[in-house]
Amino acid sequence: MENKTNQIIQNATSEIEKAKTKQELFEINTHYLGKNGQVSLLMQELKNCSKEDRPRLGAILNECREKVDTLLKEKIKKLEDEELEQKLNAEKVDVTIPVKPIPFGINHPITIIQNLLTDFFVKRGFTVKFGTDIETDYYCFEALNVPKNHPARDAQDTFYINEETVLRTHTSATQIHTLEQQKPPIKMVSTGSTYRADEIDSTHSPFFHQLEILVVDEKVSMTDLKGIIEELAKFLFGDKTQIRLRPSYFPFTEPSAEVDATCTQCGGKGCSLCKGTGWIELLGCGMVNPKILENHGIDTNKYAGYAVGLGLERIAMLRYGISDLREFYENDVNFLKQFK
Repeated sequence: MENKTNQIIQNATSEIEKAKTKQELFEINTHYLGKNGQVSLLMQELKNCSKEDRPRLGAILNECREKVDTLLKEKIKKLEDEELEQKLNAEKVDVTIPVKPIPFGINHPITIIQNLLTDFFVKRGFTVKFGTDIETDYYCFEALNVPKNHPARDAQDTFYINEETVLRTHTSATQIHTLEQQKPPIKMVSTGSTYRADEIDSTHSPFFHQLEILVVDEKVSMTDLKGIIEELAKFLFGDKTQIRLRPSYFPFTEPSAEVDATCTQCGGKGCSLCKGTGWIELLGCGMVNPKILENHGIDTNKYAGYAVGLGLERIAMLRYGISDLREFYENDVNFLKQFK
């Protein structure tokens, strides 16, 4: 029986080494270790052996079974490893191959100008204030010294939600909120959406954006106002840019002024953009009306203030040479991707 077990181990080892598939190994397992396999048949012959030899021969048969079983498991593991390696090689991705660049989104040109201007004022000590698109008639008009009969309060010019609530027509309402919440010294900047009942054309829209600044402090004068505007104009359009102030009227400032800058296209020489004048209208400004300060408990013998309001679309059009306001809102990707 010992010779038979040695022969089984020898034959099984040779067949297992030659096997190329799991199916072949399954057949080998059945042939040697199955219910009617060679090892099982030898086990049945133990009953014909003497009682003295049975323990020894039984141990030899068990050792033979374990040997064949171990060889089968090792070969199965080897075949599985080879199969996995082939699969990995077939599915391998070369990570060194350059991939197609993923396009990154960019800011809208109005957002770019908004961030640019906000940074300009924040670096000069201004605090950012946030207003709301929906305002009461009081904050949008009355508190800014806009009388009841003023054209700006007409329903043809303003979007009224009800008699007391409107879509703000300017960011100046943030001035009043700031004066209510804070005592001088005040240096604030605020930007946001504004709404007016305008027809849509190349220079007008019912939806646009503004930036507002308010300064209230001791010894504030028109000189300070002109200085910050001149610095802003040079920052936006270059060091050679000049400005001029023209007398104007706003209910919430006194005195008031419209500010022009030298034409961004011709540098002040005169062209079609500036209609030959050499100047482009830039913004509106003025010293805060003392009545507004007094209404909020601010001593006008001690404090004075100035305010500036400008349209972000207008600044973007001048800075980027855009002739039609509507291009900002037509969602033309070819147009928008020019701005970075």
